[in-house]
Amino acid sequence: MALDDAAARAATERICHYFEHLSPASLGEIDRLYTPDARFKDPFNEVRGTAAVRGIFEHMYASLHEPRFVVTQRVVDGGQVFLAWEFRFRFRRFDTQREQVILGGSHLRLADDGRIADHRDYW
Repeated sequence: MALDDAAARAATERICHYFEHLSPASLGEIDRLYTPDARFKDPFNEVRGTAAVRGIFEHMYASLHEPRFVVTQRVVDGGQVFLAWEFRFRFRRFDTQREQVILGGSHLRLADDGRIADHRDYW
């Protein structure tokens, strides 16, 4: 059964909340957000499965200081979601306190249970 509009909006809220409050400790909950065989693709990675998706975010925390996402817009159309966001961080490897900001977007395809089946980032 496909997601109805209310369920898709509720899933989108849950997803946005998760990413805006993402932390190393919350990475253990990634199975609740993604289907077991979910695909994740961004300009540097293309992986499948929750363990691999978790690995992308673990690497992010190992490489960057205080990374965080701010969702600025969302479009929900059934099981298709587009999120516009700001990714804010500082580099660990450079001796600088200047915050970097990347503007990007995520196209998500939701499974019938509201979890992410396909996640494609553009930036």
